[in-house]
Amino acid sequence: MSANSIPITPKSPPTKARINKLLQELCMERSQLQVLKKLEGMALSEGENGRRCMAEFGVAKAMVSLITKCFKRNSVYCLEEALRVLNLVIITRVSTMIMNEIEGSDFLDAITWMLRCRSDAHKQTRTLGVSVLKSLVELESSNVLERLKPDLFEAVVWILRDRVSREALKSALHVLLSSCSWGRNKFKIIEAGAVFELIELELNGCPDKRTTELILGVLDHLCSCADGRAKFLGHAAGIAMITKRILRVSTAADIVAVKILASICKFSGTGEVVQEMLRVGAVSKLCMVLQADNEGGVKAKAREVLRLHNNVWSNSPCIQIYLFTRYTR
Repeated sequence: MSANSIPITPKSPPTKARINKLLQELCMERSQLQVLKKLEGMALSEGENGRRCMAEFGVAKAMVSLITKCFKRNSVYCLEEALRVLNLVIITRVSTMIMNEIEGSDFLDAITWMLRCRSDAHKQTRTLGVSVLKSLVELESSNVLERLKPDLFEAVVWILRDRVSREALKSALHVLLSSCSWGRNKFKIIEAGAVFELIELELNGCPDKRTTELILGVLDHLCSCADGRAKFLGHAAGIAMITKRILRVSTAADIVAVKILASICKFSGTGEVVQEMLRVGAVSKLCMVLQADNEGGVKAKAREVLRLHNNVWSNSPCIQIYLFTRYTR
């Protein structure tokens, strides 16, 4: 039998007894850092099944408890290491257990606290903290998501403003996108200043394709209400930024960008807004969408926008009349 044909024995998952021993040692402050390193190493060496066992045997609960204690003591000792372990063992199938633990604790306040630590020394802690928050929000527990506090969203928006790291930015955007549809979160996010920061991030952050799609996705949700549209129009470059992204990023981005313009035109289409769309080339870009090889849904939405103010735009020297006569009937 050749060496290549020798079967590999699957690695046994960690035992409950071994995990219990480590968690008992974790209670002794002098050994906490060493135990956390062992748990992190174990989680890194295990597959998903092994990490699920770790979570089910109490590791996730212990990390939530330890992080909450750090918050109450205003201490960052072992905080980064505990966040690393929790990031590794958050598994969707044990979400109920984790959420039950969080609902009865100050854990979300602890997350808010660490996201507010704005010194350079805490960049990694903030990155890990918002990554944990992303995982929790994506578990979609309504009991948690509907009770997220305004100051948590303010802290998440600070992640965008401070450009903490590329990973932190994407996690923060996922948090905002996943939270928008629950309760009054949309209004809390708007009040936290997210609209302005999202536009600024897209303008100045040199985002990649996926980041742009996330930014536009959040803006689409926020612009579905009057307060969000007002904040969007309050930024001098809002319409111009959306216009520039159409036909330059991806089909997914085109769909959302045109939806944003549709919301603006339909519900906030004042004379000033309509003229701004002409001035920055938004109307011309919508005409280009009709000519491009896009899916039908995007073209239908673009056509809808053009029809809303056709009486203004068709008389403008900025637009070629044949585009309207050909595509907007």
